[in-house]
Amino acid sequence: MAHIDHAVTTGTFSLDGETFDVDNNVWVVGDDLECVVIDAPHNVETILDLIGARKVKAILATHAHDDHVRVAPELSKATGAPVFLHPADLVVWRLTHPDVEPDGELQDKQIIEVGGTALEVLHTPGHAPGAVCFYSPDLGVVFTGDTLFHGGPGATGRSYSDFPTILASIAERLLSLPPDTLVHTGHGESTTIGAEAPQLDEWRSRGH
Repeated sequence: MAHIDHAVTTGTFSLDGETFDVDNNVWVVGDDLECVVIDAPHNVETILDLIGARKVKAILATHAHDDHVRVAPELSKATGAPVFLHPADLVVWRLTHPDVEPDGELQDKQIIEVGGTALEVLHTPGHAPGAVCFYSPDLGVVFTGDTLFHGGPGATGRSYSDFPTILASIAERLLSLPPDTLVHTGHGESTTIGAEAPQLDEWRSRGH
């Protein structure tokens, strides 16, 4: 039966000439035989501990900021698993990995089957042009990367991001999910769609 494993790794995020210390969530979805890894931030050993002896079918990037894909090529070599990224985020990926390309593309509405469950790819641009979320109806969970957090949208104050776009992505692709859907984020604590939905008008009024 499919289950979710979680770890937090610590490192840095760099963009537009600035660097910040960050803690990133790593999510592994699968059963006792196979799994997929959602994001590969800072530390391969921590992720390999989560994986254990399982076969890794894919490394899925919610987006290509360096704190989400820094060790993706290294993890791919260690596991033999391909790295998948939405093609709209290649421009961001190449800031970190100019000499290594992802192995495959993620597309909106694509279905990724693993360990008896299925993840649907939801293209949710705004935080990054190729940002995606992964929705599992049977597990009742959506992995939102940096698109939606407990308390609001992901940041849009840096290159390749846009505030109206992320609000539209959240409103149209995420808040339409069942209210009890658990939201597992790229940083910080989890939340639910129902907890975040009432705040949409407040987020709109903030502007950016």
